[in-house]
Amino acid sequence: MTILTEKFNTKYATAPFSKIQNKDFKDAFIQLIKSSKEEINQIIINTENPTFKNTIEALDFSGNQLDRVSSLFFNLNSAETSDEIQKIAQEISPLLTEFSNDITLNEDLFKKVKKVYDIKDTLNLSIEEQTLLDKKYKSFVRNGALLNEEQKKKVREIDTQLAKLKLTFGENVLAETNNYQLHITNEDDLKGLPEGAKEAAATLAKSKKIDGWVFTLDYPSYLPFVTYVENRALRREISIAAGKKAFQNNQFDNQNNVKKIVRLRHERANLLGYPTHAHFVLEERMAQNPDKVVSFLNDLLAKAKPAAEKEFSELTFFAKELDGIDQLEKWDGAYYSEKLKQKLFNLDDEKLKPYFKLENVLKGAFTIAEKLYGITFKEVFDIDKYHEDVQTFEVLDFEGNLVALFYTDFFPRKGKRNGAWMTSYKSQWIKDGINERPHISNVCNFTPPTPTKPSLLTFNEVTTLFHEFGHGLHGMLANTTYPSLSGTSVYWDFVELPSQVMENWCYEPEALALFAKHYETGEIIPQEYVEKIKESASFLEGIATMRQISFGLLDMAYHGKVQSIKDIKSFEEHAFENTKLYPDVSENCMSTSFSHIFQGGYSSGYYSYKWAEVLDADAFAYFQEKGIFDKEVATKFKENVLSKGGTEHPMTLYKKFRGQEPKPDALLKRAGLIE
Repeated sequence: MTILTEKFNTKYATAPFSKIQNKDFKDAFIQLIKSSKEEINQIIINTENPTFKNTIEALDFSGNQLDRVSSLFFNLNSAETSDEIQKIAQEISPLLTEFSNDITLNEDLFKKVKKVYDIKDTLNLSIEEQTLLDKKYKSFVRNGALLNEEQKKKVREIDTQLAKLKLTFGENVLAETNNYQLHITNEDDLKGLPEGAKEAAATLAKSKKIDGWVFTLDYPSYLPFVTYVENRALRREISIAAGKKAFQNNQFDNQNNVKKIVRLRHERANLLGYPTHAHFVLEERMAQNPDKVVSFLNDLLAKAKPAAEKEFSELTFFAKELDGIDQLEKWDGAYYSEKLKQKLFNLDDEKLKPYFKLENVLKGAFTIAEKLYGITFKEVFDIDKYHEDVQTFEVLDFEGNLVALFYTDFFPRKGKRNGAWMTSYKSQWIKDGINERPHISNVCNFTPPTPTKPSLLTFNEVTTLFHEFGHGLHGMLANTTYPSLSGTSVYWDFVELPSQVMENWCYEPEALALFAKHYETGEIIPQEYVEKIKESASFLEGIATMRQISFGLLDMAYHGKVQSIKDIKSFEEHAFENTKLYPDVSENCMSTSFSHIFQGGYSSGYYSYKWAEVLDADAFAYFQEKGIFDKEVATKFKENVLSKGGTEHPMTLYKKFRGQEPKPDALLKRAGLIE
């Protein structure tokens, strides 16, 4: 027995991070897989007639501790990894895949599930129970329950290979990120760089025991460099380094991994009777099929492209006028965009950052959640954590009842992957009359504090915090019976609605007044800055929209067509043909570090960011009609979207909240693409 195999004997049954040693994980997984198999076996050998309760419900509640330890381990592999954890991940991923297949390819178990499914119309089930039954039945069919033995064996082999390939893909990207540093010793090379970014680079150099300044491919280091440094050759150097991650024909190269992942996904879909991987994935999405996705993206492209091309020519003209540059390159984009933004709006991140001290922004997000959803956040210091940067909060309702536990982890470090994400250490469910409350985490990579300044966020980091906090609320406010339908367990093109809608409050004067206060003087952000933030919200939105569309189309090119890919680079270039603005950089390839679709869960789903923007713009328009803190609208959103998880079809839930289907007009207006 290890500490991981029993229910955690801690406050709120939280993860006992400090007592867990890496070596505990493998044995725990082996034991928990064994005990979970025994739970499944009890369902199979039960001699009573299969019922919803003894089969479907029992199945959903089985393997609870295994789920908890899996979420704990794989979260650590993202936020606090090491060679040892990565090695364990490679060893246990095939075991978990095999266990998952042992369930979905078990004929005796499937027969029981099918028996219940076949009489579902006579069972008088609630909507949530119907959804669970449909989901369980489909999970078997979509994983090969109707295949013959040889085909089932093939599905198992493919799933095992894919689990390992996805891990390797992510490890390679992390290794390439960690292996690069730009070491500057001449301060003149940093002309234009804000003091805060310079100080952070000096602090990093000092920690590495070298003189000068060090810049890495972590976003808080990389972005200020390409946005502000006047030295174009150095911007080019770091930009190319970022663009060629895992595309360098070295031990961390991902080109073959991409080809293998795409081929195996396609082969798996064919085995299950689907033309492509995208057809398989999209059957369980609001968008339904690849044609609908491509048509959605191309419709948006038709509206965004003229705006994007106009913006790009204006940016090119501006760069030529300012510095005599004839051809804008990728390493010029952020730099001249920022310069043009300053010229047009007299607004730059350095002016805004003093008003966005991290602690204040987080408190602002908490206050907005309190006003909208009646919950409060209280920092606590008796919850175990995996790193000293992590903070823990009790989330309480106005009666003082526990709603959730919330972890935050905001700064980059070695062993933590780039980007920002929400995750869960414990789901929410109701069993035996007890409503088990969730443990939710937001992980980001923000500008860390320096010896002279607190963590001051760029406006983009402010919206990122609100975005992940929106996902967090979806997890925290979950209120469903079954764990597999709880929180963010929803259709993938619906999961971004709570996160993206939350970003809207960052642009509202009424909301900004709650948290945008100067970190030294306490002065509330001047109204003229607020107006400029709103004005600049759609600045170069055509270019930004086209970029997102290009990623969605690349994803669909990989997963929505039948093809053999000979060369990753030329395949990517072809997919980007209609969305290209900047000249191609021969040393760079996006696919080899496109973690969203090759490591994360976004394969055939990258379009969902734009899809959810249509939902979020339409949803927020409703808040604006009634008032951004309107209790009635907030309650409708909480009760029909945030608390309901995946208990009903998302369009049904959306219409219950909004009273109608979403219209794209609100998004196009907000983006300045139509009047």
